[in-house]
Amino acid sequence: MRDQPPCSPPPGSPPPEDVLEIVAPEQFAALAHPLRQRLLFALSRRPATTSQLAAQLDAKKGNVAHHLKVLREAGLVHIAETRQVRGGTEQYYQRTARQMVVAEPQAAGTAAMLTAVAQELDLSPAEPLLALRHLRLSPAKARELGEALSQLVDGVDEAEEEPEGQPVHGVLVALYQQAPPASPTW
Repeated sequence: MRDQPPCSPPPGSPPPEDVLEIVAPEQFAALAHPLRQRLLFALSRRPATTSQLAAQLDAKKGNVAHHLKVLREAGLVHIAETRQVRGGTEQYYQRTARQMVVAEPQAAGTAAMLTAVAQELDLSPAEPLLALRHLRLSPAKARELGEALSQLVDGVDEAEEEPEGQPVHGVLVALYQQAPPASPTW
């Protein structure tokens, strides 16, 4: 049986911020790898050790440790607790924020995020919903739809969630204006 991480951070440890805006180049670089995206997904519920994350994500412990270091240096995760176990020190990592918002997405980070979601879709035991639809919308209607989607995702607070032991579901929402087609040069 695996050790379970603590349910809450120890006294004196900062609780996760509610929202962290991604703006620094090292943060964008850290987000530009699918395993780091999956680590952030895995740490969305509670702190975990490198070993626990490696087992959960079916990844090598050394690889997980490397990517946790990158996330930590970028300020996206921190060590929430350390414990002495069998002559060593066990570190529990935690996200620095419950929600991370990329104000100005960059191609590498977006590609990594979508790759991480694709990996999760492939591993899903249930049939996922994946749909792409293009709509003609005025700027006002697009803004209204964006606000409604934001409220939908942000509107489910943790008090409304099912108890521990229920499956975790991922929600990916994107609203973007499609680039206009290139003009023919003939």
